[in-house]
Amino acid sequence: MNEFILGFIIMSVAFIGLAIGLIIKNQPIKGSCGGIANLTDGSTCDICGRSDPSNCNN
Repeated sequence: MNEFILGFIIMSVAFIGLAIGLIIKNQPIKGSCGGIANLTDGSTCDICGRSDPSNCNN
């Protein structure tokens, strides 16, 4: 039972630390790499080959 409580406390501290970091930065969460966020104007997506982000509804 002690391990469960210790694990819960460690996970809680980690989540609270991440939340405080996001609040202090005051920036939206971003993706790591790839995807629509990294497309420059006119470039194609490496995953699906589409060049128009409005076509990526799937």
